[in-house]
Order: sequence, then C-alpha cells, then structure tokens
Amino acid sequence: MARTILTVLGILLALWLVFGFVIPALFATLKFLLIIGIIALVAVVVVTVVGKLSR
Repeated sequence: MARTILTVLGILLALWLVFGFVIPALFATLKFLLIIGIIALVAVVVVTVVGKLSR
C-alpha cells in the first residue's frame, strides 16, 4: 500500500515539475529566441536597404 501511495505521489510530483517548470522554461526560451531573430532580421533589412540606397 505504501509503495502505491509513493508511486502516485512521485507521478504527481513529476507532473507538477513538468507543467510548473519545464514547459514554461521552454516557452520562455522560444520567445526569447524569436525576439532575437526578429531583431536580427530587422538589422539585416536595414543594412541591406541602406547599402542599396547609398549607391
């Protein structure tokens, strides 16, 4: 009986860790990388446009 209770508690703890820490950390990382990518894209477009206009 104790083994069953501890197994259930372990599963609940694992689910809490996944939904409380792992998934939000992944979304935060992806959001950060997306913002960095957008900034890099804007920088490339600005440099390209300035380079073509200066000719």
